[in-house]
Amino acid sequence: MTAAPPSHARARDGSPHELGFTRQHAVRWLAPRVLITTGAKALLAAIFGAYADKRELQGSLPWEVYRYTGGHSNAVTGIGDDTDTEGDELWLDYVADLGDGFDATYSVATVLARQEIDVGDASLPRGRLLVMGGDQVYPAASIQTYRDRTRGVYQAAFPEPDGEPRPALFALPGNHDWYDGLTAFLRVFAQQRSFGAWCTEQTRSYFAIQLPQRWWLFAIDTQFDDHIDAPQLAYFAEAAALLEPGDAVILCTPSPAWVYAASPPGAAAYDIIEFFDAEFVRPAGASIRVMLSGDKHHYARYAERDGSRQNITCGLGGAYLAATHELPERVELPPPTTREREEQPRGTYDLAGRYPSKWQSRLFAAGIFRLPWRNPGFWGMTGLMQSAVTLAVLFGIAGPFGGEERGFFALVASWTPAVILGGLLVLAGIFFARMDAHTPRRPATVAGSLHGVAHIALNVTWALGVIELYRLVPHNLVTNWATLLLIVVGTPLVLGFAHSELVAAYLMIASRFGINLNELMAGQSIEDHKGFLRLHIGADGTLTIHPIAIGQVCRTWRGDPDGAPSDPLLRPDGPPLTPTRIEDPIVVPRSG
Repeated sequence: MTAAPPSHARARDGSPHELGFTRQHAVRWLAPRVLITTGAKALLAAIFGAYADKRELQGSLPWEVYRYTGGHSNAVTGIGDDTDTEGDELWLDYVADLGDGFDATYSVATVLARQEIDVGDASLPRGRLLVMGGDQVYPAASIQTYRDRTRGVYQAAFPEPDGEPRPALFALPGNHDWYDGLTAFLRVFAQQRSFGAWCTEQTRSYFAIQLPQRWWLFAIDTQFDDHIDAPQLAYFAEAAALLEPGDAVILCTPSPAWVYAASPPGAAAYDIIEFFDAEFVRPAGASIRVMLSGDKHHYARYAERDGSRQNITCGLGGAYLAATHELPERVELPPPTTREREEQPRGTYDLAGRYPSKWQSRLFAAGIFRLPWRNPGFWGMTGLMQSAVTLAVLFGIAGPFGGEERGFFALVASWTPAVILGGLLVLAGIFFARMDAHTPRRPATVAGSLHGVAHIALNVTWALGVIELYRLVPHNLVTNWATLLLIVVGTPLVLGFAHSELVAAYLMIASRFGINLNELMAGQSIEDHKGFLRLHIGADGTLTIHPIAIGQVCRTWRGDPDGAPSDPLLRPDGPPLTPTRIEDPIVVPRSG
């Protein structure tokens, strides 16, 4: 374990000893080790989460409803602070789905750390409050992965305060933060420790912050879109008691339930939001004006038709880029299938902005055919698996039982290994198609079954081809060894490549029906096209949201030993990072 460098140290070569952490490559999500370990941790988290919910234990931890007044004060205090927030304004930042590869995460962190960023027509000052909206680390949470992929990276980007007040940091856990039961998350984010110049303030995995001009930020921890625990309900009951008629709420959730609301799993997740609104916000005469989420690694904004409410997904903090071309053009909220009795009047939300654009997303999706080259481990894994199936098929076609006139039981003995492995292929295809809980079960089962059958057909075709080739060539020592070499070496190489491309073709087709859309992009690990939100609460009570993009992340860095204590430890070894607007600023009035 490397020790953190002293506060006055400046990096010269970017070594782990200098930085205090080890720079990480972007996660290769279809690599065998990542698939197995992440899948196992997700399964264990789902099984044991209901029996050992860390949120229930958080009821014994101290709690505060925070007040962030803006102005010249950076204090975050309890509800006993009677500071008047009228006349104040505040800048705050929102970033989500960070903590993946160093290049992308550090690129975003260094832009966030700048005192201000120029976006052509305006200079936007750094947020005095940074909210991390979920999945602060990949592929799964641990103290070491937080150090190497998140905390160490942000400390290197903004190691010391720069004369301005220290910005506060709050974090909401996502599903990857939950894979160890939230243990590491609470140690990293809930003990008032620093992230370089940023300073964590929360004591639990959820929080409520009073902002200037009668705005509030509520962040709810719903643990895999499951439920809100009793201590959390009690906490937000205390916070809601401070709401007054006309107050406006920014609600942060771990996933954009509004996008999936039309499907049964998505509707159940949105019911949690509707329950929260009906239980705490609407009874106080307040309203949820903006909903923010990460989880999906793109930018998508749904605007209320005939209204001004906004639902925004912005998961561009560092993880692989996700597709936008299959997003629904409109959603009805609450969905018709909601189970909440006191639902608000149903409204229509139209897809008003996305990043990357629809045509760019389609272009990126087509890159999945580079799958074998981007994930050589996946190529190797499929090669070994399909070699076993091919050998079983060869054994069934030309097995030793019964010679030319094999009886029934001889055929059963010959084909049993192939049938078992073929059945496992079909089951694996179904499991793969149903990885996303928001995917409709029946279409995913059909798609997964067809995917598995396609792999079996390819294996049978290859086996028949090998047999036919052997029949056509003269039989001698050379051809016998050449055929054996073709089976032993050619099968994993050629067939592994062919099956990888078959997976790519399946992903392209299935994604058009909303199946495995996430895996279509996860297999590519696209690091460019990152960003965050910069929000401003004006003195007139208007909230303005500035969606910021970093079109190309930096991949080569150099040390900056002579920089100021607050400067990033590493700087781009080339052109500086250039933030731009994703779209024009979004203006949200406090009411309307």
